Amino acid sequence: MSSEKPPLPEDGVEGVQEAGHDVVPEAPVDRAREGWDRAFLLLYVLLMVLVGVPLFFLELAVGQKIRQGSIGVWRHISPKLVGIGYSSCVVCFFVALYYNVIICWSLFYLFKSFQSPLPWENCPKEGNTTVRECAASSPTSYFWFRKALDITDSIDETGEFNLPITGCLVLAWAIVCGAMFKGIKSSGKVMYFSSVFPYVVLLCFLIRGLTLDGAAEGLKYMFSPKVEIWGDVQVWRQAFTQVFFALGLGFGSIIAYSSYNQRNNNCHRDAFTVSTINFLTSILASLVVFSVLGFRAKTFTKTCISENLNLLSEALASSAAPPDLLINITEAESVTVEMYKQWYSEQGRLLNLTGFNISTCSLEDAMNQGVEGTGLAFIAFTEAMTLFPASPFWSALFFLMLLNLGLSTMFGTMEGILTPLCDTFSSFRKHKLIFTMCSCAFACVIGLLFTQRCGNYFVVMFDDYSATLPLIIVVVFQTISVAWVYGADRFLQDIRQMLGRPVCVLYKYLWKYVCLLAMLSLLAASLLKMCLTRPEYTAWNRET
Repeated sequence: MSSEKPPLPEDGVEGVQEAGHDVVPEAPVDRAREGWDRAFLLLYVLLMVLVGVPLFFLELAVGQKIRQGSIGVWRHISPKLVGIGYSSCVVCFFVALYYNVIICWSLFYLFKSFQSPLPWENCPKEGNTTVRECAASSPTSYFWFRKALDITDSIDETGEFNLPITGCLVLAWAIVCGAMFKGIKSSGKVMYFSSVFPYVVLLCFLIRGLTLDGAAEGLKYMFSPKVEIWGDVQVWRQAFTQVFFALGLGFGSIIAYSSYNQRNNNCHRDAFTVSTINFLTSILASLVVFSVLGFRAKTFTKTCISENLNLLSEALASSAAPPDLLINITEAESVTVEMYKQWYSEQGRLLNLTGFNISTCSLEDAMNQGVEGTGLAFIAFTEAMTLFPASPFWSALFFLMLLNLGLSTMFGTMEGILTPLCDTFSSFRKHKLIFTMCSCAFACVIGLLFTQRCGNYFVVMFDDYSATLPLIIVVVFQTISVAWVYGADRFLQDIRQMLGRPVCVLYKYLWKYVCLLAMLSLLAASLLKMCLTRPEYTAWNRET
């Protein structure tokens, strides 16, 4: 048995950390926009119940029982399994490298939010003309790609370092190092604020978002069923990723935090409590995102309608269009989205046949055209906030929330590296302050890769390939180690001794069969798709 750890006086510190592990900015600000509708929600709930909760309970219980980090836990079960722990550390390291870049972007935008008007609110001018690159896109897209990232046209063009982003990255790593240098007790106290504060901000945004014109349309879009997406392997992968990142499965941080728990702590209750909080938080964040995106889409749709009606009014005045096709739409202010949609389906198409170029101004199309990935936070959401009254206030609040949530994720990720290595190597444990500082400095130096002008392309690549599939592989071997090597029956007996009562025997079958088959099937399908599909990335074209 490994050495005994002193329990933390704070109750359920792992629950506080994991409850805010990865709701924003990764999910749903990234993954929710890619497929978060009613069908995706049902898939997410299914995977959370059948895979997420059982595996989260497994990691909590094994850490609490053996009381070691991810390396010591698997060495205790079998010395041949120690590679699982090292693999978790490697995955945590790769995630920390690019995740802190997202935090540094949040810092950059937070600093830029304290001015009015916001710097991404309008296109800059060269003399008396608008900058062509901005006019061809939008003010927020231009600011993100040109002012913030100063991005190159492709990943092959490295370019020099982006000094403002480099400075923000160094600051982000300094914050993480400062919070971690005293270990879990220090980071646990920090996380009480960093995890609770974003809920206050989310509630403020939800109240504000629900009062916006278009919020109802955004929520309707969110809950519109698209059952056909269940046939797409990528959607299943996104749902698994949502579950894995939200609960922190495979990172080793759950094992690291639970190893400090009291031996008789009710980790079964914690598993359900934290999973429920994560799910409700994802729903809350999704409501905020889609209410604001609905407002953004409806604003753009109304602008489109107004421009088209002005064009038609000019055509009517010059007798270039038949008057009978323009009836009831000459007053732009009185035309609703529904009225325009009906008019276009009946008469607008006929005008296009006569040589006009009247657009559909579809609200659904405006929602579908929302950018994905990190662009959702740094383009679409910032664009929507420029339409808010007191937009600098809401912008600062939003990026402060992203900063807090990102830091809470980084604390857990770094704990997944530091705790198992300190538990394994006594020299690291004796000089933990120096080890923590050196680890953060080393990661910061490597992270400079992402602060080049082409750095965003590498962030996307790391996000796509360095986390999801490796995490699935790690969790597959974790589950095999407990359910088959150590023995599910034996492990359930250990849990009974810890809790003082038995848990449902259904976990035995979930661990041994359901979870394994689900993850192996997804892994096989994902690898097959990767072999058959050529990797692609989206590049910024300054001309279009």
